Amino acid sequence: MRVLFADSLHQKAAASLRADGFELEICNVAGSELSEALARFDPAVLVVRSTQVGVEQLDACADLSLVIRAGAGVNTIDVAAAAERGIYVANCPGRNASAVAELAFGLILAADRGIARGDQLLRAGRWRKGVLSKLGRGLKGRVLGLVGLGRIGQEMVRIGHGFGMKVVGWSRSLDQARASELGIYALESPEMVAGSAQVVSVHLALTDETRGFCGADFFNAMKPGSIFINTSRAPVVDQPALLDAARNRGLRVGLDVFADEPAGKEADFQTPLVELENFVGSHHVGASTEQAQEAVADAVVKIIQVYSERGRVKNCVNKSEQALGKALLVVRHKDRVGVLARVLTCMQHADINVQQMENIIFAGGHAACARLHLSEPLEASAIAGLKSSCDDIYAVEQVMLNNPV
Repeated sequence: MRVLFADSLHQKAAASLRADGFELEICNVAGSELSEALARFDPAVLVVRSTQVGVEQLDACADLSLVIRAGAGVNTIDVAAAAERGIYVANCPGRNASAVAELAFGLILAADRGIARGDQLLRAGRWRKGVLSKLGRGLKGRVLGLVGLGRIGQEMVRIGHGFGMKVVGWSRSLDQARASELGIYALESPEMVAGSAQVVSVHLALTDETRGFCGADFFNAMKPGSIFINTSRAPVVDQPALLDAARNRGLRVGLDVFADEPAGKEADFQTPLVELENFVGSHHVGASTEQAQEAVADAVVKIIQVYSERGRVKNCVNKSEQALGKALLVVRHKDRVGVLARVLTCMQHADINVQQMENIIFAGGHAACARLHLSEPLEASAIAGLKSSCDDIYAVEQVMLNNPV
């Protein structure tokens, strides 16, 4: 199986896959150059980190069947277009949670204590203890507000408690029972989190629903002079609203992600936030620790190995999670050549589409159970004909699905 790496990945991944006999090509390319590399190498698997994968790349080679994002989010991949083409998309969630949370707290400390500003003054030969000593408010006993409580958010809870902070949070899936397990307070809205905390950190995946999620109402709810941190994705924040709050309400801002940030590793970049003394930033490096990259590499290798050996995709993000069809046909049969072909031929003659199918083999390998989700119910006469058509079929049962998708 051929695997193309469009971005650099921990060398452990390449070494492991080569040892298993995979053919690899590693090239740091994007756009049309990536399309050309795909057409030339014709891989079954494409692995990317931050590189954009759109229709042009998905159509560049015939054998491409799996795109893996070596990280958590998949917003750089046209997932819908991949689904239309029967191309799996998978990711590696949670592998960099500790790294991102560590950087988020680094930004919190830098924003509270003016660390970056103090470093700049030292490099300029200026000693300003009087100014910098007045910046720090301290974290112990303060309220940390979290918007989003996935794996990174949960890691933030652990670190926040280590600093002696009280933690409040909001996510669509957070209820009081889960909040009690985490040792936090669940609030009813993001704005309530913003208004309750001295430090607010955002940990949301970028979707159509979360784009511009933190806007003017959110920032107006925050206490003047409080700290706002974003290490998730820049578009979840309304950038003009954030800039206005930083300029006019004294919010201290720490960002690892920016609107229109360069795609490459080195480039010129400007943001108006750098004009503000209450801003501290890093270069979208939240997941970039040796530990995190090695963990992501392990996850990528595991996805590829399982796909190669079993045809299954771990952490697939674009397959249907709900039962499809109007009826479920259950066929218990001997595990023999031609039995499933006979069943599928029956569906063809009835002009019924099989929308989902699995064949479960029983211990010993003598019998199996096929489960077929059908676009339309099979008529009783066809079921009877299927039962009597083959001695290798033990039983046929049809169950109507009450809530077809």
